[in-house]
Amino acid sequence: MILKKINLLLTILLVSFSAFAQQKITLSGIITDGKNNETLIGVNVYFPELKTGTTTNEYGFYSISIPKGNQKIVISYIGYQNIEKNVSINQSTKMNWELKENGEMLNEVVIKDNSGRSNTRTPEMSVNKLSIASIKKMPVVLGEVDVIKSILLLPGVTNAGEGASGFNVRGGGADQNLILLDEATIYNSSHVFGFFSVFNPDAIKDLKLYKGGIPARFGGRASSVLDIYQKDGNSNDFHVNGGIGLISSRLLAEGPIVKDKASFLIGGRASYAHLFLKLSEEQKNNSAYFYDLNTKLSYKINDNNSLYLSGYFGRDVFAIDKSFSNTYGNTTLNLRWNHLFSDKLFSNLSLIYSDYYYGLDLDFIGFNWESGIKNYNIKYDFKNYISDNFKLNYGFNGIYYNFNPGTIVPSSEDSGINPDQLDRKYAFEPAAYIEAENKISKKFTVAYGLRYSLFYRLGNSTINLYENNNPVVFNSDFQIYEKATPIGTKYYGKNKTIKSFNNFEPRFAVSYQLNEDQAVKASYNRMIQYLQLVSNTSSPTPLDVWMPSDTYIKPQIADQIAVGYFKNIRNGDYSIEIESFYKKIQNRMDYIDGAELIANEAIEQVVLNGRMRSYGLEMMFKKNEGRLNGWISYTLSKSEQQTPGRTPEEIGINYGKWYNSAYDKTHNLAITSAYKLNEKWDFGANFILQSGQPVTYPDGKYNYLGVDVPNYGLRNRNRLPLYHHLDVSATLTPTKNKDRNWKGEWVFSIYNLYNRQNAASMNFRQNTDTAANEAVKTSIFGIVPAVSYNFKF
Repeated sequence: MILKKINLLLTILLVSFSAFAQQKITLSGIITDGKNNETLIGVNVYFPELKTGTTTNEYGFYSISIPKGNQKIVISYIGYQNIEKNVSINQSTKMNWELKENGEMLNEVVIKDNSGRSNTRTPEMSVNKLSIASIKKMPVVLGEVDVIKSILLLPGVTNAGEGASGFNVRGGGADQNLILLDEATIYNSSHVFGFFSVFNPDAIKDLKLYKGGIPARFGGRASSVLDIYQKDGNSNDFHVNGGIGLISSRLLAEGPIVKDKASFLIGGRASYAHLFLKLSEEQKNNSAYFYDLNTKLSYKINDNNSLYLSGYFGRDVFAIDKSFSNTYGNTTLNLRWNHLFSDKLFSNLSLIYSDYYYGLDLDFIGFNWESGIKNYNIKYDFKNYISDNFKLNYGFNGIYYNFNPGTIVPSSEDSGINPDQLDRKYAFEPAAYIEAENKISKKFTVAYGLRYSLFYRLGNSTINLYENNNPVVFNSDFQIYEKATPIGTKYYGKNKTIKSFNNFEPRFAVSYQLNEDQAVKASYNRMIQYLQLVSNTSSPTPLDVWMPSDTYIKPQIADQIAVGYFKNIRNGDYSIEIESFYKKIQNRMDYIDGAELIANEAIEQVVLNGRMRSYGLEMMFKKNEGRLNGWISYTLSKSEQQTPGRTPEEIGINYGKWYNSAYDKTHNLAITSAYKLNEKWDFGANFILQSGQPVTYPDGKYNYLGVDVPNYGLRNRNRLPLYHHLDVSATLTPTKNKDRNWKGEWVFSIYNLYNRQNAASMNFRQNTDTAANEAVKTSIFGIVPAVSYNFKF
C-alpha cells in the first residue's frame, strides 16, 4: 500500500514537472566583449516584465528558463553599453551576445562593484567584486597598480602593517586566505617582501573576494577566498598594452592564432630599481628585483567545447655582495576543458599544477637552502540550470601535496656543512560538493550546499613518538612549556596513511527581498583548513613553511555566520551595505614561548592547539555613477585568540586568557574616490585609517651582568600607533588619442601625501651612550611621489 502511494506521488510530480517544462523554454549562450571575444563574468541577463534574471558564470555562460513568446531582455555589464531588445522565442534557443565598450577603457573611471540590483535578488553576500578599470585608477605606492592593495579598501579587509605582505579578512590570518589565479593556488601573493603583489593588472579579467557565505565549491582555508581569472586573449585583433614606471615596467601582447577560434596572451613585468644600486660604489654588488610572466592559450573547438592553457611564473631575487642570495616565487599551470552537455548543463574539467619555491644561497657560510610546496590538482565542476528558480552546482577535486621543509646542500667542496634533507611530507586531499540556489518565491531565495572533504597525511616519513602522545610538556616548577623528548620513532612507507581526517562542511545563505531595491540576507558556512603555515610573524614572509595536519597538529575548523541589509538608491546610483559577522576557529596553532621554527624537524614540540574568534560590523556606502564616484567603508571588529591549559595544572598561553590576535584592528576606515574633470583629466584619492597592530611591549626589566634586559608582559596587550595615510593621483589622457591607434596616458601619484611616519615595528634597546632604555620606531614609507606612462595599441 505504501509503495503504491509513493509511486502515485512520483507520477504526479513527474507529470507536474513535465507540464511546467512544456510551458517554458531555455535561453542560453555565451556573452563576450565584441572587441576581443573575451568572455565576460557576472553579466546581468534580466527580463524586466518577468522580473527574473541570471548572470554569466566564470566562463561567460548563461542559461535561463522563460515562458514562450515575445519577451523584453536587458543585458548589462559595468563599462559596457546595455542591450535592450525584444525577442520572440518559441523553442529552446542558444543566443550569444556581444557587448560594446562604453567609451575607451583608458578613460573609464566608473568605480562600481557590479552588484546593482542583483545584490538584492540573490542570496550572495559578504562578496566584493572590483573592476580592473577601477583598480587602475587607485593611487598606490611607487605608482605600481596593485590588486592586493586595492582590496584593502574594502570593509573587513586590513593589512598586516606598512610594507607587509598578504591581507587579513574579518580578523583571520593571512595564511587563512585561499588565493586562486585561474583556479591555481598562489601561496605567496607578494613581490619584494610585500611592497607589490604578484598579479599583473593588464592580464587580469575578473576578481572576486569571498569573506563569508562561501560557496561549497571552495575549500581548504578558514577565512576567505580571493578568486582571480586571467584574460583569455583577443581572438579578433592583435593588441599590445603596457606601462613604464619609476621602478618597474610591464608589457602584454594578445591576438588571434586562428581568427575567432584561437588566441594567445603573454604578459611580463620586471623591476629595475636594483640598477640604481650599481651607481653607488657601496651598493654595486647588491640586487633587489622581481619579474613575472603571464601566459594563456585559448581555443574554441566548436560551440560546445573550448580548451584553455594558462600559466604564471614569478621570481624575486635579493642579493648582497655575492655572499648572500635569496630567490623565491610561484609557478602555476592550468589546462581547462569547457564542455556544454546541453543548454542546461555546463562543465569544466581542470588539471592544475602549483609550486612555491624558496631558495637561499649563503656562500659566506658555505651552504644553499631550498624549501617549498607543490600540489597537483584535478577538478571537475558541473553547473546544472534546471529552471529559472532552481540551479544546481556539483563536482569533485583531488589535490596531492609535496612539502619540502628544507634541503641543505654545501655550496663548495671545502664547505664545512654536511648535506641534509629535512623529512619531506606528503598528503592527499579529495573533496566532493553539491550546492543549490532555489528561488522559493519572488522575494525569498535560498542557497544551500554541502562539501565533504577528506585529508590523508601520507608517508614516506618517520614520525616521532611521545609519552602519552604529547610532544609538548608543561614544567610545573618553572611554569613554562617545553619540548618533550621522543620515546621512539615510526616509519611509514610511501603512500602509507599516517593520519586521516574527514569533515562535512555545510553552507547556507538566504535572501529576503523587501522590495525591488532592498533585501536582508543571512549566511552560515563551515570551512576546514588542513594546511598550516609555520610562522610566528603577523604577515607571510618568503621563508614561511607550509605543513600538513597530522597526528599532533589538527586541521583548523572555522564556523561563520553573517547577517546583512542591502539597499539600492535612485535605481542603483547609490547603494548601502551593512553586515554583521561572528566567526570562530578551532585548532588554531599557537606557539610556546621561545619557539624555534626555522629548520625545525619537530614542529609539534613547540606548538599547541588553541582557538580564535572574531566578530564585527561592516558598513559600506557607494556612489556608483556620475563624475564623482567611489565608496566609504568602515569596520568595527574584534579578533582574539585563546590557548587554555590542557589540564587544571597547566597555565596555557597568556595564562589561558583571550588575547588580541596579531590581526585585530578595532577600527578600519577606508575612503576611495574618483573624479572625472573632463576628457583629459581624471583624479583619484584614497584614505585609510586603522587601529595600530597589536604588539607586546616590555612591562619591566632586570639587570644581568650590568646590562638591563627587558621583561615582556602578556601577549599583544599593547598596540602600535594609529595607522593612516592619504594617497592621490591624477591621470592625463591626451585628446589626440581619439584619432590614432596608439593610445596613452600619464599617471601622476603621491603616496602618503602628508608624510605620515607609520610604525612598521617598535624595538626596545638600551642606549649605548646614555645607558637609558629607549623605544625606537621603524617606518618604511614617508611621502612617495611617482609617475608612470600607460599605453596600448
